[in-house]
Amino acid sequence: MRILLAEDDEPLALFLTKGLQADGYEVTCCPTGIEARDAAAVHPAASAAPDHPDAAVPAPFDLAILDVNLPGLSGLDLLAYLRQLQPSLPVMLLTARDQVRDRVAGLDLGADDYLTKPFSFSELAARVRALLRRGNAMATILRVADLELNRVERTVHRAGHRVELTPKEYALLEFLALHAHRRVTRAMILEHVWDLSSQADTKVVDVYINYLRGKLHDHGPDALIQTIRGVGYQLGPDL
Repeated sequence: MRILLAEDDEPLALFLTKGLQADGYEVTCCPTGIEARDAAAVHPAASAAPDHPDAAVPAPFDLAILDVNLPGLSGLDLLAYLRQLQPSLPVMLLTARDQVRDRVAGLDLGADDYLTKPFSFSELAARVRALLRRGNAMATILRVADLELNRVERTVHRAGHRVELTPKEYALLEFLALHAHRRVTRAMILEHVWDLSSQADTKVVDVYINYLRGKLHDHGPDALIQTIRGVGYQLGPDL
């Protein structure tokens, strides 16, 4: 699941980002409303260059968490923009306790929930799960061959059998499933799953791929996760 977080309070933004990533979500954190708007505007259909058919492109966001008082573009203006871009996107607003008017305005603009500061991360995480269950987010179920991922319940089944994964293993498999039948490089995986630059050591990717293969019993010439020599990996065969 991909979450857009727009929060200009740096310590809070870092705290929320790390907490959500630990829960296995892919988080794009933006300190201004304009940056968040630009991040949301990158749609996979528009960003896939025809001369680069194998390039991995981001999936649409599954949920947005917006602070109301953002620099450059307010959270309420950003909410209005997101409603035009992705009408069904679940949106949570973060507000101060004395901003009753902002909360009312946000709900009138189509916000699905709001949370007043200060708040506990456990409450935010519970509300995120509830919004994702309620929101019927795009591509809730991902299927590749006999593999099934439920992106809301965060469960994995293969051939009808439950596969227990760690949050990081799940995040890696979800990224591969979102780009099923397409080649993804180790650098792409590092950036999207570990939030590391392409200059980081890519060996961790190979280690976790082996973890996944073991848990999926994915070995042999017809393995679901294919190694693309000199490139990276691919989930599922070429279409």
